[in-house]
Amino acid sequence: MLERKHRSTRPTHVWPLTLVAFILIAAQGISGQLQYSSGQEVAPDFAGWEANPDGSFNMQFGYLNRNYVEEVSVPVGPQNNMEPGGPDRGQPGHFFPRRNPKAFGVTVPKDFGKKELVWTITFRGRALKAIGWLQPEWEIPAPGVGRDGSAPVNDGNQPPTLTLEPVQRVVLPATLTLTASFADDGLPKPAAGRGAGAGRGGAGAGRGRAPVGQETPPILMPTEATVEAPANVPAVRLNLRGGRIGGPRAPAGASVSYIVWRGPAAVKTEPIFATITDGKAVTTATFTQPGEYVLRAHATDGQLSTDQDVKVAVVAASAPQK
Repeated sequence: MLERKHRSTRPTHVWPLTLVAFILIAAQGISGQLQYSSGQEVAPDFAGWEANPDGSFNMQFGYLNRNYVEEVSVPVGPQNNMEPGGPDRGQPGHFFPRRNPKAFGVTVPKDFGKKELVWTITFRGRALKAIGWLQPEWEIPAPGVGRDGSAPVNDGNQPPTLTLEPVQRVVLPATLTLTASFADDGLPKPAAGRGAGAGRGGAGAGRGRAPVGQETPPILMPTEATVEAPANVPAVRLNLRGGRIGGPRAPAGASVSYIVWRGPAAVKTEPIFATITDGKAVTTATFTQPGEYVLRAHATDGQLSTDQDVKVAVVAASAPQK
């Protein structure tokens, strides 16, 4: 009589719990990529380089703040440095959520050759680097120039000029009135029927408006049931399908707006986009934490733009007067 072998009722392979969860998520058609509101690091990014008429080059950098809500501050210095020539090469110290490409540029001489420009951000225990060099494939064409070398359309438009009034220090709790003088050549001429929402520096379709024939198909339009996620533009929200939910849009013509370039905390500005009245744009900024801030003003005529920084010292009410 043959001996019957004992067969175990235990499974021969134990599936890891995380793998089982992933399979269940995938089966339901849900993305397995986690999205964090806060607690994540900031990754610098090299976006490419531009050639200047004098033979020098602009190395363009951006960043990815991997948080969907949290604005992160990393002061320029040992934890936020660029080399060679640093640590301060004009990089931001305040980072808005998600991806912000081509946030700033660093000019290098025409004999830069095969050297490298390295931006390092050390935050939450991780040191992340972006390395820029003059690789031919990473050249960024001049505005309006096609990748085939076709020449841009020149309508004679010049960037607006921007002058910011000096700012005294701010004592908390308080608000600050920012006044910018704006001058422009009146170009580009407003297009017939052009409405609001042309966007920052957009002359054609503009931010939030697709060219004719490239509109969002109805099947991809958000519904009332679509889950919302924060966008990286202050006071403007997008849902997961890219639909805009509330918040102001940039006007079609000239405007001035501000972002925190360096500073310990977010700053609320009102209005987000200040229009021009009698050559002036007036914005109110509200601070919640003391510290040294750099606000970057962005003036646009709807096509070309000019940036300028203003320093603001914010002190607590109990701080001694100087």
